Amino acid sequence: MSEYPPCPTCHADDTYHDGTLFVCPACAHEWTEADAQAAAEASIVRDANGNPLADGDTVTVIKDLKVKGSSLVVKGGTKVKNIRLVEGDHDIDCTIPGIGSMGLKSEFVKKA
Repeated sequence: MSEYPPCPTCHADDTYHDGTLFVCPACAHEWTEADAQAAAEASIVRDANGNPLADGDTVTVIKDLKVKGSSLVVKGGTKVKNIRLVEGDHDIDCTIPGIGSMGLKSEFVKKA
């Protein structure tokens, strides 16, 4: 196992350090330490107040949200338990009581 970070493009573990760059011999991708830190920071999902979220957290919806394709509304103040973080625009998968399974954007919730 290498002491260097895995390649952000192909996720290969056999990267090496060459001067100021990290290099991946598998795909020839080159990146700097700052690029690696920025990518790690971007992958952290944060709530509306800037608190980091994790799988299994409980969050509270901060405003009324219309459910697309239906007449249902998720009311502000609704507590959602046991969230799952996913990649994409709606970065939280959850089950909302009375509505069911859906995706939420982290900007509309706060950590409970």
